[in-house]
Amino acid sequence: MAADLSQLVKAYDVRGVVPDQWGEPLAELFGAAFVQVTGASAIVIGHDMRPSSPGLSRAFARGAAARGVDVTEIGLCSTDQLYYASGALNLPGAMFTASHNPAQYNGIKLCRAGAAPVGQDTGLAEIRELVELWSESGAPAAPAASPGTITQRDTLKDYAAHLRTLVDLTSNRQLKVVVDAGNGMGGHTVPTVFAGLPLDLVPMYFELDGTFPNHEANPLDPANLVDLQKRVREEGADLGIAFDGDADRCFVIDEHGDPVSPSAVTALVAARELARHGGKGTIIHNLITSWSVPEVVKENGGTPVRTRVGHSFIKAEMARSGAIFGGEHSAHYYFKDFWNADTGMLAALHVLAALGGQEGPLSALFAQYDRYTGSGEINSTVDDQTARLAAIRSAYEGREGVTLDELDGLTITTADWWFNVRPSNTEPLLRLNAEARDEPTMAKVRDEVLGIIRG
Repeated sequence: MAADLSQLVKAYDVRGVVPDQWGEPLAELFGAAFVQVTGASAIVIGHDMRPSSPGLSRAFARGAAARGVDVTEIGLCSTDQLYYASGALNLPGAMFTASHNPAQYNGIKLCRAGAAPVGQDTGLAEIRELVELWSESGAPAAPAASPGTITQRDTLKDYAAHLRTLVDLTSNRQLKVVVDAGNGMGGHTVPTVFAGLPLDLVPMYFELDGTFPNHEANPLDPANLVDLQKRVREEGADLGIAFDGDADRCFVIDEHGDPVSPSAVTALVAARELARHGGKGTIIHNLITSWSVPEVVKENGGTPVRTRVGHSFIKAEMARSGAIFGGEHSAHYYFKDFWNADTGMLAALHVLAALGGQEGPLSALFAQYDRYTGSGEINSTVDDQTARLAAIRSAYEGREGVTLDELDGLTITTADWWFNVRPSNTEPLLRLNAEARDEPTMAKVRDEVLGIIRG
């Protein structure tokens, strides 16, 4: 019987529980299908620290090599280190990780040469169809006369060197920074990237451990920042940085232990990237980042472009528009000089350079980029997403000074506040984000909309 991959192949990647939903036999078929769909003659593969990652990664390599394709294994790496290898070597790539998911999960993030994304519309659907077919009939005989080679290569130093050509910290003042790697891949990359910089590094949970013994490697959940916040205050550190499991996202904590909004980080990095590109360029932001982001972009000579939520939309728009930088509310940061791919490490270096290049504390530095009050993302389980969205529309449509748009869900905007409600693609949820010029207004709007959503 053919495998049913509907729960395993998501919009942007492969992800599921090992061994319940998938394992090495399927990984081998994914390797064969990936090279067939991309037409690659060589690929690069990396993996995170999860217990199942080395075996899945090697099975994928076998499946690819059996079809005559040469495989370069870069071993333990962060997701953005795999993107670096795909870009620098100009090869399609596969990263074995389940990012911030719990230990029993694993997955594959795929890209074409130059770190170009592979999602449902750009090859993932065809890969899924082949794997489903071959899981029943077996993969057809390889077209190549002889199998490809599997070789190892260490790219960590080259990755670190590339990042350091993009942000210069050498003349900065000394900073004390606490980094919480969450037992994820930041513990592997940070020591090499930060080596020799004017940083007094206080490491937390740098031991690679895919069972996540201290806390989940998901800094989007405030519960997972508590240890870092406490340590920043105890150490009297200038800032704290938290990475997720595969270290492609970074979260920033100020000297008081307070989280810095990813929108404020987006605005700061946008201003720095615009300065680096002569005060002009396009900056991409998704529609639920703060009003601060397009304001700062315009103030610094740039052109803000608003997109739907999701990395495939951001990366596609960056490629289309030639944008120099893009940011999301979820702390994904995308750089033209990094093959339009997302890298939390490069964003972290920008924050360190901005702080170390002046004398004030981080909270004061970010005050200019954090101008409004946001609700954060609030999820509600609903029976009927369409009906709830229609109810919200009818409640606000026709009110004076209100504009509506449906770029991604429903966005309602006035001069003093806005909110967006969008359905989850995978669960019966509606996601609310609201922002206003002050806290009481935001709370009023948030509670009014939640009242309609939750009926």
